[in-house]
Amino acid sequence: MAGGTPGEVPAAHEGILRRQSARESSARTYARALPIVPVRARGLTIEGADGRRYLDCLSGAGTLALGHNHPVVLEAVRGVLDSGAPLSVLDLATPVKDAFTTELFRTLPPGLADRARVQFCGPAGTDAVEAALKLVRAATGRTGVLTFTGAYHGMTAGALAASGGAHDVQVARLPYPQDYRCPFGIGGPAGAELSARWTESLLDDPKSGVPRPAGMILEPVQGEGGVIPAPDDWLRRMRQLTADRSVPLIADEIQTGVGRTGAFWAVDHSGITPDVMVLSKAIGGSLPLAVIVYRDDLDTWQPGAHAGTFRGNQLAMAAGTATLAYVRENALAERAAVLGSRMLSRLAELARVHDCVGDVRGRGLMIGIELVTPGLDPITSDASPGADDSAARRGDFGGPGTQDAPGLRPSGPVPRHTPLPAAPELAAAVQRECLRRGLIVELGGRHASVIRLLPPLTITDEQATAVLDRLADAIDAAAHHHRPDGHALDGNEPHGPHQRRHPDAAPCAG
Repeated sequence: MAGGTPGEVPAAHEGILRRQSARESSARTYARALPIVPVRARGLTIEGADGRRYLDCLSGAGTLALGHNHPVVLEAVRGVLDSGAPLSVLDLATPVKDAFTTELFRTLPPGLADRARVQFCGPAGTDAVEAALKLVRAATGRTGVLTFTGAYHGMTAGALAASGGAHDVQVARLPYPQDYRCPFGIGGPAGAELSARWTESLLDDPKSGVPRPAGMILEPVQGEGGVIPAPDDWLRRMRQLTADRSVPLIADEIQTGVGRTGAFWAVDHSGITPDVMVLSKAIGGSLPLAVIVYRDDLDTWQPGAHAGTFRGNQLAMAAGTATLAYVRENALAERAAVLGSRMLSRLAELARVHDCVGDVRGRGLMIGIELVTPGLDPITSDASPGADDSAARRGDFGGPGTQDAPGLRPSGPVPRHTPLPAAPELAAAVQRECLRRGLIVELGGRHASVIRLLPPLTITDEQATAVLDRLADAIDAAAHHHRPDGHALDGNEPHGPHQRRHPDAAPCAG
């Protein structure tokens, strides 16, 4: 590593971290859990100022579809810099913008590209969400928005109001289907059906307290919510429900887009065509860029209805064009589907061995591992630790009314899910152990207990194996230093009780 003696490098590293802590706001997030100082990066690898190398499975929160400093991105950026073209042009037309728009429209879902309009927004995805909400409100003359529990759409006022952790009288929140922590205690197709019926009832019941909304916004895979893929049938149901009632459907593809989930856009899995798509992160090829693409009949805006100074970032558009084209021409979405399936299969084996791994889920190279606290009561069961829950696992369902809900018609007994309590302390410990082993991962989920993997689409088979090896080792290490209640052992405390899924299962309590 160039510059300084070995002793000076760590000192400079620590000094930068100290100054960051002293100068930057308390709102900083990633820097708290990941105390590294990146100085070089290529592909999956980051090198810190202390000389350590890391495998980066955060990828700028999904921004780096091609990893760090991919040659085609660098070449595109250098081409603009060397051409003498202006770097920021507000919303003026340029050859760079025209090339980006042409490549973007080439990838859009069938039924949208032929009649689409695009609005370049401020550089962050949250501004694109604001634009989408303004668009459907202007087009419909209505104000309310339907959104879903667990959602994350950004940090500005309107986007945050539509997210799961905020409150807004103009936003009605609906249950998002999931298996492990199904809000109806069922999971699977029956749980998704109840979610759809809830939505239909809310829209059609004149006494629901929710007037006809301006739009519905959803993530095809909830990212920050814990890597929860929406069932394809449910997405098709949401598309039909909204279309039948003239409610524009907004698909937030900020994190799921550009091949991440194993299709170019996550809505492609279900075959739906949303009315509005919100795009950012990977579309800028690692540089700030955000747009909304929408049906032309919604384009009722007056000039200046949504503006912003930094809508004309030419470097981001060039980098984005190169990224979109590379993903498309090299079938990286298909590659993500295949490799993601392999990684999920190996992680499922990890879940079979470790009883603190409650669930493994994801789509393509958007993967989540939910950590739980074994040995405590399941959160939807009255069973005490070690009690026989065989009735629940057999599928005997005791919930009031749900099994016999009209129209569900399950083919067999409706399963009763008994998820264990989330283990955020254990998840944080796993994240720290990963970092010690040179692996960068992110946390997410309702209780910050989900380990999230967002590797670049260019990750090799060998690198994927290295990532999973380091993650498995980190889970082993963290689990052996935590009690079943999630607190750290002091090294002398006897190990507590645990429940094993399999005769060979490794306890998550040492």
